[in-house]
Amino acid sequence: MVEFTPEAERWMRRALELATHARDVEAEVPVGAVLVVAGEMIGEGWNRNISLNDPSAHAEILALRAAGARLGNYRFPGSTLYATLEPCAMCAMALVHARVGRVVYAAADPKTGAAGSVFDTLISERHNHRIAVSAGLLAEESASLLREFFRSRR
Repeated sequence: MVEFTPEAERWMRRALELATHARDVEAEVPVGAVLVVAGEMIGEGWNRNISLNDPSAHAEILALRAAGARLGNYRFPGSTLYATLEPCAMCAMALVHARVGRVVYAAADPKTGAAGSVFDTLISERHNHRIAVSAGLLAEESASLLREFFRSRR
């Protein structure tokens, strides 16, 4: 089992706050993401596919866009992305292209996860950049948030 630092838990709790915001304020699937480098948040996002009418507006993508705007760059070497749900293939490739150093995610996505559940996109030897992956930080809290959201929709 992976040991997580108090700092990692703090960032994941922020990602969970963003996921809750997505659910409560925008009626979006509750997923949040925070991009951190050297202990500083450089970008954050939450799912906004519905509100922006944009299929690419996943939490991870929006966190990358915010970081790019803040730093004036499209690459973030040495950064860590904290996400409440395992990234999908689209987000995983964006993270590879952005040269993110590590991804820490809470809940696994057994249907579309691209960080080990369905695909191994982040660590594929076919890419010239691979991303370290740590899974399970606050997994039950995130999974519960997602289960409750989808249960309420049925």
